Amino acid sequence: MAQRFQTSSGPSQRQLRVGELIRRTLSDVLARGDIHDPDLNRMSITVGEVRTAPDLKIATAFVLPLGGKDAALALACLRRNKGELRRAVSKALTLKFAPDLRFELDETFDRMDETRRLLSDDVVQRDVTAVDDTPPDDA
Repeated sequence: MAQRFQTSSGPSQRQLRVGELIRRTLSDVLARGDIHDPDLNRMSITVGEVRTAPDLKIATAFVLPLGGKDAALALACLRRNKGELRRAVSKALTLKFAPDLRFELDETFDRMDETRRLLSDDVVQRDVTAVDDTPPDDA
């Protein structure tokens, strides 16, 4: 029997779909305050992305508290309540195994700000306008 090998290095459609379902479920659970932790319920936490392992047994959620304040406290609260969050996710999804949840800070917004800052730099702007002014090659 022929084996199927994934030729691309990116996530599969199933990984993307399950990751998005976990992201939505975590967002809903955190927004409703279903977790019995007053510290966690006081925070507004954004779940930006969830990446799953190829076997779907590990899910890494990239989170950021509102305004980026108390990020370390938010991570500690999420990690402390990992079991309860895992149960909430497994109830909402119909997977064979409930994925082990891991939490990391979402640094996407910081990287976007840094990219904008770099692109607005005078030296970069000068180089970009110099490239725009060059005539096209007629070769």
